[in-house]
Amino acid sequence: MTRKSQATTTAYLFLAPFLITSVIFFFYAFARAIYYSFTDFNLFNTPKVIGLQPYLEVLSDPSFRRALTNSLVFSLVTTTLQTIFALLMAVVLNNRLRGMTFFRTAWYMPSITSSVVITLIFLWLFQRRGVANYVVTQWQTFQPLLLTLLGVTLLIQVVQVLLERRAGHPAGWFDPALAATSVLGAVLVTALLNVLGVVGLREVPPFDYQYFADKWITVGGARVLSIPMLVIIIQNTFTTVPTLMLFFLAGLQGIPGSLYEAADIDGATPLQKLMNVTVPQLRPVTFYVVTVGLIGTMQMFDQVAVIGSAAPSETLITLAYYVYTNTFKAGAAPVNMASAAAIILALIILAMVFVQRRFFPSEVR
Repeated sequence: MTRKSQATTTAYLFLAPFLITSVIFFFYAFARAIYYSFTDFNLFNTPKVIGLQPYLEVLSDPSFRRALTNSLVFSLVTTTLQTIFALLMAVVLNNRLRGMTFFRTAWYMPSITSSVVITLIFLWLFQRRGVANYVVTQWQTFQPLLLTLLGVTLLIQVVQVLLERRAGHPAGWFDPALAATSVLGAVLVTALLNVLGVVGLREVPPFDYQYFADKWITVGGARVLSIPMLVIIIQNTFTTVPTLMLFFLAGLQGIPGSLYEAADIDGATPLQKLMNVTVPQLRPVTFYVVTVGLIGTMQMFDQVAVIGSAAPSETLITLAYYVYTNTFKAGAAPVNMASAAAIILALIILAMVFVQRRFFPSEVR
């Protein structure tokens, strides 16, 4: 046996566990799902081919149409949010500042925490007596003082900048030293107004909002996004941004510094450098992040399963959860419908990736 043959054999031996697992749990399972989607299989009978009838039953099922809408809305909104926030967070954490390693590590912690635990925490945060309602109540209580503090800060900052520029000094609107002085002055003014009784705390009843009720955001009378699903979008964005941020951080390391130096010579602002240098150079990474995000969000299941009956099923059901409930339904389960829904889900994901590949090039020109 030649050295090349030995190397090939060794490679296949190391790859064997992955290849065997893929063949059994992906290719074989996928082929069986395709077969069942054309039969009348219900877990207890001998499968009999009945053609496209399971697909027609699935498409006419109101639960499937609701699950399809929820999945598409969830996927598009979450992928957009997590991509934008991951990019912005990577740009911030790419700066060489003291303690940046700590902030990178701390920000990555949600990604290594169990999604079940994170879901339970968000369930607690958005209860009727949870932290979310408490924060809103406190905001309403302290609103006069906070708005006064903000308004006085802006007023002092504007006055300071205008005075500095009148004196011939190049002062910016966001100058940190002037901002610190403005905040300090605003605190003193707000405290004085509070002592004099001009502004003070408001007496408001506790904010009482049910986030996991049958409430929807509608467009033209059509239910587009439920409030419980909006909570899951916030949670999913919070937990996935750190992982996607690492991809953008790796991409930022590969951008030549000469591009930013040239932009500085041309007098580009930080926003112009972000939009004209960073974003175009990160196009391959963005393509990968969006692709991974679309695939992951279209398969979202665990958060819905954990919340369960805490929210109306119509507000949270997704395609993956629809497949699960039809496969493990008590009694004779419509496995053929579950298989048909799974195949439709796979086709939708393939179509989304194809469209993205076709119309959004991944290479840097």
